[in-house]
Amino acid sequence: MLKRIKETPWVFVTFFILFFGLFLIYPIWHVVKGAFFVEGRLSLAFFMEFFQNPTLTESVIRSLLLAVTSTLVTIMISLPLAYANTTYSFKGKSVLGSLVLVPMIMPPFVGAIGMRQLFAKFGSVNLLLMKLGIINAPIEWFGNAGFWGVVILEALHLYPIMYLNLSSALANVDPTMEEAARNVGAGGMRLFRTITLPLMMPGVFAGSIIVFIWSFTDLGTPLMFGYRQVAAVKIFEIINEIGENPMGYVLVVIVLVMTVVAFMTSRLLVGRKSFAMIAKGTVAAAGRRVGPYKTLLIYSLFGAVTLAAMLPHASVVLTSLKDKWFMTILPESYTLRHYAEVVTHGLTLSSIKNSILYSFSSSILDVFLGIWIAYVLVRKKVFGAGLMDAIAMLPLALPGIVLAFGYVGCFSDWGISWLDPRENPVALLVIAYAVRRLPYVIRAAYTGFQQLSVVLEEASLNVGASPLRTLRKISIPLIASNLIAGGIIAFSFAMLEVSDSLILAFKQQFFPITKAIYALMFRVGDGPSIASAMGVWAMLLLVITLITAGVFIGRKMGELFRV
Repeated sequence: MLKRIKETPWVFVTFFILFFGLFLIYPIWHVVKGAFFVEGRLSLAFFMEFFQNPTLTESVIRSLLLAVTSTLVTIMISLPLAYANTTYSFKGKSVLGSLVLVPMIMPPFVGAIGMRQLFAKFGSVNLLLMKLGIINAPIEWFGNAGFWGVVILEALHLYPIMYLNLSSALANVDPTMEEAARNVGAGGMRLFRTITLPLMMPGVFAGSIIVFIWSFTDLGTPLMFGYRQVAAVKIFEIINEIGENPMGYVLVVIVLVMTVVAFMTSRLLVGRKSFAMIAKGTVAAAGRRVGPYKTLLIYSLFGAVTLAAMLPHASVVLTSLKDKWFMTILPESYTLRHYAEVVTHGLTLSSIKNSILYSFSSSILDVFLGIWIAYVLVRKKVFGAGLMDAIAMLPLALPGIVLAFGYVGCFSDWGISWLDPRENPVALLVIAYAVRRLPYVIRAAYTGFQQLSVVLEEASLNVGASPLRTLRKISIPLIASNLIAGGIIAFSFAMLEVSDSLILAFKQQFFPITKAIYALMFRVGDGPSIASAMGVWAMLLLVITLITAGVFIGRKMGELFRV
């Protein structure tokens, strides 16, 4: 009977090949072809032209500089926090560890609205410092170009990811190795530099590659700060010339290659330099107790970082509530009018409806595909199952801007209106959201099938039920909590997707929430306030969905994000 469970579902395998071939592999191939082929012949002419264009080459260099700087700043913020919380034992340790994760509830794309208000030339920070007599004239905090604004905002949003990776690495450091180093006279920074840091390098590289790729390919934050001389923004600007300007294809290929190289370099560095340890996971349990002064120092460190990370959130809330705010530290008067306008304004109301439709549809598609892919991977013996898993997980490492650009490039000329984003982007937005978030649902379902005993499915088959009926009546109900959690995560992240939304939604009637926020941000008058109110609603949505997902899947939630 077990043999019946392991029979290969070739119908689904065929569907898998067609779906991912058409909506993942083909768009990437189309981009590569557009960059390397000139009039049907393989050529590097477009690349030679690209490197002779100082504006485009500078955009890649600035993107690299932005990504490297953001990564370094993120490490500087996260490392002391992770070391203190993992190495020492003190009251309120779990609370402080939870506060560190707060910035994840709001994407930096939204936080940029608040940061612009706080750190403008005559924003709240400058006015407060002048009132206190600390400065005599306003400071250009982020410069005219906004480079440091993007760096700081991305670091404040991404440091929790780095913190989690560093904490995990530190928790696996064998304390006996540090003790042995102390016995031969090593201590302080020398101990950290020669023993602790090398042992935690896998966590450093793992966190760094996520932050680097995110910062290198981020579109929304540079746009909101007006920092347009980066690769992602240049791709966004070229999208309207995709039929005439091949530089867009070249730029997308360069971004894709550099992200892959960064990822592979990280893997090679981690794999090449390994350190064996006698015991693992004992540091956190045996954390050294600290006195009141060091406890106060740790609290101050966590408090300062959390306060800085909450500034964009607080400013977005204040901007959404302001009635009058000009040349004052805080708004002179407050109103809830902007929250009401979110559900009555034509652009915002339609964008909310659109986002709910796109995200719900993509989540349903994710759950359907996730169930079958996980079922095949866990229960079936399929040739090439490893390749299938790798293809399904590929979107986690694939920049959204690459996929979105590929969709515009390869489907605009098909002559099919519902596949042409310039005419009707609904289908492509749903598919793009689904492809980007499918890995979370697969991991949720995969974990569920692993924990579900095959004996229950065999019993159903033994009494005459078909494999499909067994899956529908037995397996799916028993892993429903995993599927709900994965679907909720996919839905919430799709609601706040930036790159696909900004690139694929050309017409206002199809704008999702993030494209509406972008459009409102640059509207004179109450535009930024309405955009901020939408951002607050988005924050609340993400908080509710993450809590709900946690209720369904509990501590196993981390499995959703494991590649």
